[in-house]
Amino acid sequence: MKILAADIGGTNTKIGICDERGNIDQYKEYSTESHKGGPHVVNRLLDRMSTYEDFDAIAISTAGQVNADEGYIVYANENIPNYTGTKLQEIIAGRFHKPVKVENDVNAAALGEATFGAAHAYPDFLCLTFGTGVGGAIVINRRIYRGANGVAAEFGHLITHPLSAETDNPRNAYYETHASTTALIRMARQVDPECVDGKVFFDKINKGNDKLTRLLHSWVTEVSIGLASLVHVFNPPAIIVGGGVMEQDNLVRLVEERTKELIMESFRGVKILKASLGNKAGLLGATSLFLR
Repeated sequence: MKILAADIGGTNTKIGICDERGNIDQYKEYSTESHKGGPHVVNRLLDRMSTYEDFDAIAISTAGQVNADEGYIVYANENIPNYTGTKLQEIIAGRFHKPVKVENDVNAAALGEATFGAAHAYPDFLCLTFGTGVGGAIVINRRIYRGANGVAAEFGHLITHPLSAETDNPRNAYYETHASTTALIRMARQVDPECVDGKVFFDKINKGNDKLTRLLHSWVTEVSIGLASLVHVFNPPAIIVGGGVMEQDNLVRLVEERTKELIMESFRGVKILKASLGNKAGLLGATSLFLR
C-alpha cells in the first residue's frame, strides 16, 4: 500500500510517499508559511500534493488539536491563524477522491515510534516532544488515548509551578513555560546574550562554560519534574522523548537519571528513551493510521 503522507508543522511541511515498511519515497520539504493563515497553508499543501501520482490513500499529521474521527482542526494557536475549524479531511478527500486520515502531530509521532521506532517493543507508553512548547501523547495497547473530547495529553499545560502572586494567569505556571526548548534558550540568553539558539548554547557548554552547564542541569530538573508527575500517574513502562534538543549527547541519560531521583522507588523501572525517527516521525506515524 502506498500512502501520500504530509506533516504540517508551524515552520516546515514534509511530504512523501510511504509504505508499510517505513520507506519514504519522493520526500520533499517546504516552508509552511503558517503566518499567512490556515487557508493559505491548506492551499499550499493541495498544490504540493497534486504533483504526486500512484498512491492509495492520504495521511496527514498536523499541528493543532485534531478530531481524528472527522478529520478537522478543533483548535490551533496563533502560530497558524484561522486554522481552527478547518475540515482538512473533507477538503483533501474532495480534491483527490482517496481515503484520508488526519492526526495531531505529536500523536502521529508517537504512532510512528510505536510502529517503526523506539517504542516498537512497548504496547503502552507516553511520548513527549520538546520544542516551542511541550507536546504529549498517551499510547495504550498501541492505540492513542484521546480522552472525553479527543484532545488528551496536553502535557505542556501541566501546572508544575505555583501561580504568581501578581497574576492568576496559569501560563506562568505551565510545564512548557519552564521545560520547553524555548524556555531553555530564554533562560540561557539571560546568562549569555549570545545564546540565540540551541546550537550556540550547546557549543558553549561543550567548550566548558560552567554557568551554562549549571543552567542546563536546572532545566533538566524542570523537564524531570513533569516526567516524574506523569510516571506517578500512569506508571508507564517507557517514555519516549523527542524534539531537536533531545538529540544532544547524553541529555536523555541526564533526564532519566534526574527523573528517577524524583520518583518513588517502585516506579524506577520506567525507561526514558530518545525518539529514533527524527523529523520523519510525523510522516511515518500518519502512514501507520492505515496500517493498524
